[in-house]
Amino acid sequence: MPVPSARRSFIVHPLALAAALALAAPAFAQQQLQVVTVTAERRVENIRDVPSSISTLSGEALDVLNSSGQDIRQLAGRVPSLNIESSFGRAFPRFYIRGLGNTDFDLNASQPVSLVFDEVVQENPILKGFPIFDIAQIEVLRGPQGTLFGRNTTAGVVKFESVKPVLKKTEGYFSIGAGTFSSVNAEGAFNIPLSDVLAARISLQSQHRDDWVKNTYAAGPTKEMEGYDDTAGRVQFLYQPSKDFSALFNVHGRKLDGTARVFRANIFKPGTNDFVDGFDPKKVSHDGKNEQDLTSDGASLRLRWNLGAVTLHSITGYEHVEVYSRGDIDGGFGAFFLPSSGPGFIPFDAESADGLPKHRQLSQEFRVESNASGPLKWQGGVYLFDEEIRIDSFNYSSIGGNAQNGYATQNQENRAWAVFGSVNFKVSDALELRGGLRYTKDKKDFVAERFQAPPFTPEFTGRLTKETSASNVSGDLSATYALDKTTNLYGRVATGFRAPSIQGRLLFPPGNAPAEKWVSVADSEKVTSYEFGVKSDFLGGRARISAGLFHYTIKDQQVTAVGGAANFNQLVNVEKTIGKGVELDFKLLATDNLLLGLSASYNDTRIRDKNLFVDACGSGCTIRDPIIALAKPDEGKFSPTVAIDGNPLPQAPKTVVNLNARFAMPTGNGEWYVYTDWSYRSKINFFLYEAVEFTGKPLTEGGLRIGYIWGNGKYEAAVFGRNITDQVRAVGGIDFNNLTGFINDPRTWGAQFKMSF
Repeated sequence: MPVPSARRSFIVHPLALAAALALAAPAFAQQQLQVVTVTAERRVENIRDVPSSISTLSGEALDVLNSSGQDIRQLAGRVPSLNIESSFGRAFPRFYIRGLGNTDFDLNASQPVSLVFDEVVQENPILKGFPIFDIAQIEVLRGPQGTLFGRNTTAGVVKFESVKPVLKKTEGYFSIGAGTFSSVNAEGAFNIPLSDVLAARISLQSQHRDDWVKNTYAAGPTKEMEGYDDTAGRVQFLYQPSKDFSALFNVHGRKLDGTARVFRANIFKPGTNDFVDGFDPKKVSHDGKNEQDLTSDGASLRLRWNLGAVTLHSITGYEHVEVYSRGDIDGGFGAFFLPSSGPGFIPFDAESADGLPKHRQLSQEFRVESNASGPLKWQGGVYLFDEEIRIDSFNYSSIGGNAQNGYATQNQENRAWAVFGSVNFKVSDALELRGGLRYTKDKKDFVAERFQAPPFTPEFTGRLTKETSASNVSGDLSATYALDKTTNLYGRVATGFRAPSIQGRLLFPPGNAPAEKWVSVADSEKVTSYEFGVKSDFLGGRARISAGLFHYTIKDQQVTAVGGAANFNQLVNVEKTIGKGVELDFKLLATDNLLLGLSASYNDTRIRDKNLFVDACGSGCTIRDPIIALAKPDEGKFSPTVAIDGNPLPQAPKTVVNLNARFAMPTGNGEWYVYTDWSYRSKINFFLYEAVEFTGKPLTEGGLRIGYIWGNGKYEAAVFGRNITDQVRAVGGIDFNNLTGFINDPRTWGAQFKMSF
């Protein structure tokens, strides 16, 4: 008899929430799709009843994506309007929802997409790269989340929930896979009942990949790159003496030893975004060092008291991370006063490193929610946040024996607090109204010091300071109207807020600006969003659809002007940004053995600011924007200034599509299955300005998995491939002295075995 997939999913991932988007293991023995529940509004609800745009990933979908050892960037394009990229590799993912994100590569960069892991906000961008393993569900909440979530957010929230300990039950799983580039991916979890009221769950993951990019420059200090050893673990203890009280303690950590992002000099043909003839993804010619080390640890305590009329929640979080990343930023070998070699002409050498030697984040939330069974439900609380960080920035001379020739630091303290509340009121059996407000107060103190000035920059060494303080009231108002028992219409208007940001990369100041302007401040960012949609189960529960339209306006959007010949990074505000689009989630249980899924989005983003100009193309690229001022080397200005009014936001593809299908073939002892998924995103712009070379081509990546499950769902063996067409695309660029870019992950093949108990 075939093994019911619902049982398989439970064994492999205990406590996993119901599947969504046809991405989790389907229950072929059933005649209907499983109900999907979410906690998007801090209560457990049917996803159909939540009046906002939400997608989920869980179960088999995450297992498939994890099988090749990719990091969190693997989620890009798997749900509507989501993109993720990084110029740091595995250490520093940058998230974009509906086109809203931040290309800033500084280690104190503020992001408009908030990542929440086990109810604790991960504020620093390095924290956002924590590996995905033993996860019950991922929820992607699109649009402003300015009421109920920690730090407030203008773009959305990506919410991770780990599988939790279970009382009085011994269970777990172990999975091991091997594949291309000598990769080995091992993962497992063990649930241990320690008494009738106490249980523990230990979850571990270890990922290894050999270096697969060879350095053809014989004198280069790093011979091979793009390999890694990435190990992470999580231990949880659940204490639940009664149904009215529970305490969940979580301690977690990560150790990454690998290489930084591999930058590739002069990979674009001038005047096009095609790779140069003979481009080989497996080869570079670098004279700089390439290394990356990361260590993180954290803990949280989640307490819940049921007091009858209300339930009180307390969430205490601590996070700490240290990282050092060093790379050959000019992407090659061959400065202007050396013989031409390797990837071609490079005007000057650039090798740099960033480190986070000091970091500490503390957060505390107290929340109370009503338990009333009547038409009125409410919740409210207070949130506290305290973060201290120090950033070290270094510059080195690749042609001078890799010796240090520049050093600066940044220190930032960020303290914030908020009070919030929301109300749900069921007007009738068909109509429910929801509304909420949040008051946020945020303060930052910033100190930057330059101790060693790199060559070809002003000789200033000294100390610069800035501070910001801002407050905001944000909120949302929504309505759900049930056309019948299976179809809901919804509408939502929401606002969000991002506090002022500070940046001071003193190693490479912005042009000829005086030193007191080397530290830039971006004012508060505010967004107002409208969305309308429909959510429905139909065909007798065999099909499910969620579709919506949205429109948002951002006032004073914080963006980062990256690049130019000075290699600077400067915060600026856009007067107004407009975005609009449509999103779709659909899945269909076509037959008892065939499950199909489709998710898609269309996003149109536009910068509206006739008075905002940025430096562009220190690399000789082909500019598409109107040139306001030409480069004047005799005056110390090496980049033209361009107008960006009307441009799309960077890293904001207009179209994202994901298709997936799972076909099962039951046998007498188990089940064969075939699973395939295909993700497409349209072209992207790398920077605020538009240039031919720095426009990323459309990217399509496909995956295939063929497996067999037997032993009542206890055993599974599979072979898999990721990016099976081996499509190679530039996914980002570096603009200051050559046409440098970096590319997506290569094709990988492998095999995996999983055992559940």
